[in-house]
Amino acid sequence: MIIRPARPKDGMRAIEIWRGAVDATHGFLMPEDRAAIDEMLCAFLPEAPLWLAVDQADRAVGFMLLDGGHMEALFVDPLFHGRGVGRALVAHGLALHPAMTTDVNEQNGQAVRFYERMGFVATGRSALDGQGRPYPLIHLRYGPA
Repeated sequence: MIIRPARPKDGMRAIEIWRGAVDATHGFLMPEDRAAIDEMLCAFLPEAPLWLAVDQADRAVGFMLLDGGHMEALFVDPLFHGRGVGRALVAHGLALHPAMTTDVNEQNGQAVRFYERMGFVATGRSALDGQGRPYPLIHLRYGPA
């Protein structure tokens, strides 16, 4: 797996990955919230400083967004779930920021278990997501409790 910074031409692929991953793992989102988030990300994601996991043909199969030592986003194309893409992106993030933090939707049990297996521990909880929507977040930090 190759991890590289996103280029301007990768923006639409990042949106495709986000849409596919959210459709596969975020069934708890209300349709109007899903649409509002999609609109926000379409305006933001193509210009965001993403790290991409790419295949041998340089096609993005997953991405991560870091803001300092906080992982704001990690999404993998559902066709590549379970193939180590997320693990490779997180390992890259940890190489840059060994005390990395992130938040995960409490309702996304698959993601919660992934982060636990990766060595993240819960440090708190919020009843609302970052936009004030009723999707609880678990705050995580890498490393021992």
